Amino acid sequence: MSLPELQQLAAEIRELILTTVAANGGHLAPSLGTVELTLALHSVFDFSVDKIVWDVGHQAYAHKILTGRRDNFHTLRKKGGLTGFPKRAESPYDAFGVGHASTSISAALGLLIAEELKKTFGRVVAVIGDGALTGGEAFEALNHAGQLKKKLLVILNDNEMSIAKNVGALAEYLSEVRLAPRYQRAKKDFEAFMKSLPLPDIGDKILQAAHSVRYGLKSAIVPGTIFEALGFTYLGPVDGHDIHAMQDIFSRVSVLDEPVLIHVHTTKGKGYAPAEKSPEKFHGVGKFDKATGEIFKKPSPPSYTEIFSRALVDCARVNEKVVAITAAMPSGTGLKAFAEKFPRRFFDVGIAEEHAVTLAAGMAAGGLRPVVAIYSTFIQRAYDQILHDVCLQNLPVIFCLDRAGLVGEDGATHHGVFDLAFLRTIPNMNILAPKDENELRQMLFAAVMRKFPVAIRYPRGSGLGVEVEEVPKNLTWGKAEPLQKSTGAEVSIFAVGSMVSVALEAAELLAEKNISANVVNARFVKPLDTELVESEAREVKILATVEEGTLSGGFGSAVAEFLADRNISARLLRFGIGDNFVEHGSRAELLELCGLTAEKICNRIVEVKNGQS
Repeated sequence: MSLPELQQLAAEIRELILTTVAANGGHLAPSLGTVELTLALHSVFDFSVDKIVWDVGHQAYAHKILTGRRDNFHTLRKKGGLTGFPKRAESPYDAFGVGHASTSISAALGLLIAEELKKTFGRVVAVIGDGALTGGEAFEALNHAGQLKKKLLVILNDNEMSIAKNVGALAEYLSEVRLAPRYQRAKKDFEAFMKSLPLPDIGDKILQAAHSVRYGLKSAIVPGTIFEALGFTYLGPVDGHDIHAMQDIFSRVSVLDEPVLIHVHTTKGKGYAPAEKSPEKFHGVGKFDKATGEIFKKPSPPSYTEIFSRALVDCARVNEKVVAITAAMPSGTGLKAFAEKFPRRFFDVGIAEEHAVTLAAGMAAGGLRPVVAIYSTFIQRAYDQILHDVCLQNLPVIFCLDRAGLVGEDGATHHGVFDLAFLRTIPNMNILAPKDENELRQMLFAAVMRKFPVAIRYPRGSGLGVEVEEVPKNLTWGKAEPLQKSTGAEVSIFAVGSMVSVALEAAELLAEKNISANVVNARFVKPLDTELVESEAREVKILATVEEGTLSGGFGSAVAEFLADRNISARLLRFGIGDNFVEHGSRAELLELCGLTAEKICNRIVEVKNGQS
């Protein structure tokens, strides 16, 4: 296509993304910012042969549209429709499935090695944002790629850093020089000549001195010296909305048989004024009015995140040892208010969950009470640090895990369903899950007073609308809360967190079928209230556990293990998420799919009671 045709196509793609995300929600600002970059890449490379890996995948909507998914793009993030992230099972053009940050360079290097060993030699491109470069894995991969000297192309999509015009112009000039075939030949001829001198030590010293002068000059004026030190040829920065400039530089890097990093500068939300003005607001957004940019919000109680935010500020007011840590998500985790009130006690470490946890461990060892607020799906990245640096030393770090359970349209990469299972295996860890937003406040205040590790997990979205007590009641540590007790009950349901209200509804449905049920708010997944579990198991015919988490290793497993160890014979039913990854859809659709609705729970209990299962 001609340049005017590509520019027209960019406008059409941008309109399709805007229309679709306004209707479905999604990652708007990142994908609007990479339209021209995507077009330039696809017009230069043949990704039926070459490979492209998008870091995180927030910015890959244009890629999806260009690779045979335009007609289905209206199904984006809907159950059974296109995923919000690149996914290998969805398209052969999605070379690697992504969703978490800082993985692209590692994956791309692995694909490149596979290409070489198979002798297919396709070009491999990794596109990574400046934010994802704060993740240590990205630099581990850069270091390895530079060492191997593989022909890897890394595109640094920089949508935050501001580059001054004079530096940028000079950097572009140096890129032109370094891309010129004559320069490359001269460089190699000079190096070969120096190494061939009769006195090799002198030749090596002259060559080393020449390199020192070159790197010294470049480090003073070019922002890419760190990448050069890691073994990459750095080119840029390039205007990420200038298709022709990017086509030119992408086409000419083929002369370089070595790792190359091209620095591309883009604008998040490009082409849509509300998103350009507020890129954070439109990074991941729900449905909105395309004409005005107004985000649709139904009247609802405060979210769990909002209640956590207020509670943490209140904790910090009365306890000066409380500090807060986030991994590049101060707004998403609710720490923005804390940062404004206590700026010296707030730490945003970037996309570096491992560092966040060990930093907290160091703070706790120094006498502070660190609160690490991270989404459940992202805390998976710091499992070793939780185990080795926090729990092994029994340090009082509090993990507040937002978005626990099924998160809906973001799908399999973002569901927080594994935390109960992987945290429960770690000695010294205590795991709590509130039944409502008031109990979340109680749990946070109680956790701050403890001298051991605590994890509190809570769901995405609105609370139940209960009254939130200013002065929280004390929790009896390790004790569950009986909510409904019936004389002669045949069933006892132990529910965790978000499933408590569902269990109460299920008990009402069972009552309509003349089956009486006790309902218990588990509160603590660890330590388990074994006394109450045993008494209920000995009194009823059916003991049920309900959790919005994986059945393998979760709360139900803890109950089953306890009953087996005590040789207590009880009919145990476990409701939760099976041994499979749950795809995307609305949370209501996914709960139905996983059998975690009041109706499904009721029907299953009735079947078992009647001997049908």
